[in-house]
Amino acid sequence: MLYKLKFMLIAGLLPLQIWAQQTAEKLVQETNYLLYLPENYKNDTARKWPLVIFLHGSGESGDDLNKVKYHGPPKLVEAGRKFPFILVSPQAPPRIGWQVDVLKALLNDLKKKYKVDEDRVYMTGLSMGGFGTWNYAEKYPSDLAAIAPVCGGGDTEKAWTLRYMPVWCFHGAKDDVVLPAASISMIDAVRKYNKKAEVKFTLYPDANHNSWDVTYNNDSLYQWLLSKKRFRFNPVAVPDATLNTYVGKYADAKKDTVTLMIEEGRLLVKDGNNKILLKSSSPYNFYWQDDAIDEIEFAKNPNGTVSGFSLLMGDRKFFRRVEK
Repeated sequence: MLYKLKFMLIAGLLPLQIWAQQTAEKLVQETNYLLYLPENYKNDTARKWPLVIFLHGSGESGDDLNKVKYHGPPKLVEAGRKFPFILVSPQAPPRIGWQVDVLKALLNDLKKKYKVDEDRVYMTGLSMGGFGTWNYAEKYPSDLAAIAPVCGGGDTEKAWTLRYMPVWCFHGAKDDVVLPAASISMIDAVRKYNKKAEVKFTLYPDANHNSWDVTYNNDSLYQWLLSKKRFRFNPVAVPDATLNTYVGKYADAKKDTVTLMIEEGRLLVKDGNNKILLKSSSPYNFYWQDDAIDEIEFAKNPNGTVSGFSLLMGDRKFFRRVEK
């Protein structure tokens, strides 16, 4: 069933084909936001600018955008602070919180409307916005260059999706609204998988829930964010002898099988005349799309033979090597 792996690899990357007269559609919620454009934005027509998306806390939800100016970067801009990046501060509707897919639609719209450097998009947020930042990054890690969640939390089971994400997390040690354990557990989980990017955690010993004033007044945060660029794999050459060890059939838990082959020195999945060429980022990691972190990671038995591979794309799925 090679087509099943092919579908998993390209699903979401190509337009869906219409197989019936009825299609699934979605009404995207209208989102209001505060927009700050840096100096020289209008004059420098060729330049692409970094984008910082700020997510407020639950107290600023509603339909009055002035409430979004109460805390964080929008508060600083209102006081006259100038930033060298585009700042977008959306407002969440009351009693709903941050909806990741709505934020995704917003980001796509911002890229069309403004001169955004897509390799330098950052997200930060406080309290409810800290949770929103973690959640967005876990679902759409390829969109962001770095995140800075403040007194929030996420899903530790999905921390593997942040294996290439630079993270600087902040929390107050005396927080009795969102306990520090919410951030600590996330940082511990991310560090388990993240071996390449910088993962930092600042725990303010005397701060309660308001750990955001000191965070957003710190110039080091913005310098750190702007120093990061979206992760991209670097292709490496893998010896033919190593590639040959991956050739064969594999099966997932549902016993769907796929076959990996080599053609012209490249590992590939082949289905009839269709081919999915895999690029190597290490002797055991392979990817197929340059602007995403989706990949295949091979595993070996204690004796050094290949036991299977993990398909790291949205969810983790393991394919076991089928013995000949």
